Amino acid sequence: MSENKWFVIINPTSGNGAAKKQWTTIESLLLKYLFHFEYHFTTHEKHSIELIQKAVNQGFKHVICIGGDGTIHNTVNGILLQNEYPTHTIRVGVIPIGTGNDWVKTHEIPRDIEKAIQIIKNGKEIQQDIGKIQLMDANIDPIYFNNLAGVGFDGYVVSKVGKYKHFGPLAYLIGTLMGLFSFKNFDVSVTTSNKTITTKALMVLIGLCKYSGGGMQLTKLPDYSDGLFDISIAKNFNVWDILKNTLKLFNGAIVNFKKVETFKTDTINISINDPKKPFIQADGELIGTGNFKVSIVPKAITFYCK
Repeated sequence: MSENKWFVIINPTSGNGAAKKQWTTIESLLLKYLFHFEYHFTTHEKHSIELIQKAVNQGFKHVICIGGDGTIHNTVNGILLQNEYPTHTIRVGVIPIGTGNDWVKTHEIPRDIEKAIQIIKNGKEIQQDIGKIQLMDANIDPIYFNNLAGVGFDGYVVSKVGKYKHFGPLAYLIGTLMGLFSFKNFDVSVTTSNKTITTKALMVLIGLCKYSGGGMQLTKLPDYSDGLFDISIAKNFNVWDILKNTLKLFNGAIVNFKKVETFKTDTINISINDPKKPFIQADGELIGTGNFKVSIVPKAITFYCK
């Protein structure tokens, strides 16, 4: 396998089918910039995990991911779940075509296709921390995330977003407004190495990067390479709390609200003490319910960024 050969993965459903429609243009631009590549379209949910694992096992160490946050999430999981090479030796470039396109905002990767390709060709390399989730009540492989994970109201919003993806980032705002009168606070215990917080919560958020949910800023001081998660616990919100703070979800001021507690940690255990188990989401993907543990994998993957 040539060190210069790239593996290109395309989610044809990303951006309401925009990735598939724009592939001819993308392909010609990749050839224009002298990329030597092999490409594959995904055909089913989590197919990209299988394709990435197979590609890495075949010797590919350069990946271009074409899609939205979910496609990036699955690419990351494919890399972290393989054992052929150290994960930080796999280099990933992103051409963003999706609903929220949240992860790329932190790294200033533009939605303009040619400019995104130029960043992959000439941009800098950064090594980013990755989160590792272990569901305590399910016998499955760990689930990795590169942007933000959480449990509670954010998981509820993700469960509703699929129906409204044709609205783009507004889909998350629609999901938020839908949850105002139907989602209930839940009993949770959050444990770190030095403290336990037991409370009723609207949501518990575990951040690595700055944006999620179509541009929302839900954690205080996220840093993708400091070896720490940025935690926000929204405690016992009522409908009025959500309504009057909706704008603050997008400008980052929500973390200063009196019912939000923030802190940094590298591991966190979350126990759901509630008969109605809220959804857990990772990078906007629903991954399960119940108790879970999250730890950090420092500088796990190398990305091409601006």
